[in-house]
Amino acid sequence: MILGNTAIWPVIRSETIDSDYFTVSDYNWQMMRNKPTPTVGSQDTSRGAHRVPFFQIPVIDLAPLVSKRKSEVAQMARELDSACADTGFFYVANHGVSATVITESYTQSQKFFAQPESVKREVDFRRSSVIVRGYVPLRETHADIAAKPDLHEAFEVGLELPPDDPDYLAGVRAYGPNQWPEGLPGFRTAVYAYYEEMRVLGERLFQAFALALGLSPDFFADKIDKPTGYLRMLHYPAHDNLSDESSWGIGPHTDYECFTILSQDDAGGLQVQNSAGAWIEAPPIAGTFIVNLGDIMARWTNDRYQSTPHRVINRSGHDRYSMAHFFGANYHTIVECLPGCHDPDNPPRYPPVVAGEWALENVIAAYYGDGAPGLAPVLREPSVKHNP
Repeated sequence: MILGNTAIWPVIRSETIDSDYFTVSDYNWQMMRNKPTPTVGSQDTSRGAHRVPFFQIPVIDLAPLVSKRKSEVAQMARELDSACADTGFFYVANHGVSATVITESYTQSQKFFAQPESVKREVDFRRSSVIVRGYVPLRETHADIAAKPDLHEAFEVGLELPPDDPDYLAGVRAYGPNQWPEGLPGFRTAVYAYYEEMRVLGERLFQAFALALGLSPDFFADKIDKPTGYLRMLHYPAHDNLSDESSWGIGPHTDYECFTILSQDDAGGLQVQNSAGAWIEAPPIAGTFIVNLGDIMARWTNDRYQSTPHRVINRSGHDRYSMAHFFGANYHTIVECLPGCHDPDNPPRYPPVVAGEWALENVIAAYYGDGAPGLAPVLREPSVKHNP
């Protein structure tokens, strides 16, 4: 909730379900992270998450990136570094994204998913020559291969490029034109406006990561100026069988890309696995996005930063909508251990990989199984091999 200009959120105690509140302006993550790990409480019989204090998911105020006051920027960088190392998940406040753009994108998302299945399938992702662009039907993917297919449907958008883009013509299927539905006036404009806002925010976050890692603020700039990754607009129907342990809105997983910027409605349902193996809830906080690091960032930082498992189950009793922007590096970027993330006692844990090849191999496995028709050989034969 919001009180005046200051965000407030509940801290759920492990021994009770009573809520306390404290303000973002008074929040000091460095102090909180030094507290002993709380005792994990009992688990809800309706497949709820363990009730542990929410201070394990910090809020990072991005305002210093705008003010550029050195002392404030340095403090933000320290807090961000702690959050990335300790949790891999954090909220961002004062992010600069227009509330109007967010609201309009949700409106258009609901209109799209309300259409008949046959209409949505006119832009089925398998019809696209670009990997994962368009409509992904209900129960089409497996985040957890041991569980039932995921109980959500999606619409996916990436960087809009023309059919004569050199990478697209060369067979790099991370790049190219999007699919857009017909008969929904304003959909394309609203959704791509949101994509562009996420791209700007993602670039701002990369500046913050660079500072947190002791690098120049523009260190990542030439590695993300033609980003892969995509915006996924999601619809989760109400979960009708909460006792089914093999069915999830999306099963436990980590993300493949650099990081994810998530907007979620008031239905909640996101759960994050902490270092003790307990699942904690990550509820929506008004005026913020939640950010989680992906596998590429973990590789770049030699596991200094965490790619943290998470899952979704919609226990709200009504539909859940969210928008996840998976920010990827340029396709051809070589991801190798960053300066300052290794030394003689902590050598690089991963061989170098081509960012786009590595990410798309994982995406293809999740979405296409044995592969998608028309894939260029580069996607099947990565020039730099990666560990499983």
